[in-house]
Amino acid sequence: MPEPVHVSPPLPALAPVSYDPELVAGLAAFLDAVEQLPLRADTILANRAHFASLVPPVEQQLGDRPIDVEHVMAPGPAGAPDIELTVLRPRSGTGSSAGTGTGTPVPGLYLIHGGGMVLGNRHFGVSDAFDLVEEHGVVAVSVEYRLAPEHPHPAPVEDCYAGLLWFAAAASRLGVDPDRIMVWGASAGGGLSAAVALLARDRRGPALAGQLLGCPMIDDRNNTVSSHQYNGIGAWDRSNNHTGWSALLGDERGRAGVSPYAAPARAIDLAGLPPAYIEVGAAEVFRDEAVDYASRLWAAGSQAELHVWAGGYHGFSTFSPDAVVSRAANAARATWLQRTLRLLR
Repeated sequence: MPEPVHVSPPLPALAPVSYDPELVAGLAAFLDAVEQLPLRADTILANRAHFASLVPPVEQQLGDRPIDVEHVMAPGPAGAPDIELTVLRPRSGTGSSAGTGTGTPVPGLYLIHGGGMVLGNRHFGVSDAFDLVEEHGVVAVSVEYRLAPEHPHPAPVEDCYAGLLWFAAAASRLGVDPDRIMVWGASAGGGLSAAVALLARDRRGPALAGQLLGCPMIDDRNNTVSSHQYNGIGAWDRSNNHTGWSALLGDERGRAGVSPYAAPARAIDLAGLPPAYIEVGAAEVFRDEAVDYASRLWAAGSQAELHVWAGGYHGFSTFSPDAVVSRAANAARATWLQRTLRLLR
């Protein structure tokens, strides 16, 4: 007989944490542009098409910035299709990297896009790495992974891990220091980044220098206080989160035995993981699971730096970049990247 799904008793109505006043306009613009249609099982395809229309190809995003783009095909997981990757490198004669002819290996950023496991592509969020590529000579690789529900777990994480294996194997050719490869993602990309870090540890794969987890989607149970506070309000609310996890896991969502490679909050052992940077807004669904994950990393003896930004909605630093709290969040992330990757000043 199938194991019953554990259903937490309903929580009383919980007042949400208020948004930083400087972020309210950006949140409204985000909801108007991105979340025009509620994300439910029967609207995933329509939402996916709309979301794709908002994300231009990386070449268009770059404009005239001195960054070279290469699209490559890499072996996918065993028995699965090949995966597409986009490689960003500083153009010859710019920056301060091996890619510009100095011969000194540079850090590598492995980028995993967000989109709730059901939306997005490798062009989404890649602009976060442009300054690092241009100013520090970093090489960035963004992965195209299969999306749920057409491709449920473990397809997305296995695609991401296969791309990491390609990046590590190509490090020498790309002028990348294999000891300074970091995985970086936000939202679903943050959850997949945490899962890839777990896989790399457990399979004795590439030794990651760090894992940058932005507002990470890591707990399929969707039953924290913050998830109830943002039920029907805000960017990526509790209902959207339910849709994303159900697409990835189907009837297994919320049951005992869900794989930590699907939902990293399920991992029992968090020892021996690369240093983590975890950032989240105080006014969003993922606040409590992010805080819990950082606390459990510390309890396991792993390094973690946690930032919970007052009044921040999901993705606030990207969609409200000029707000004071966003500038503080972006600066804190930049200093951690500089320290962890030993970037040239």
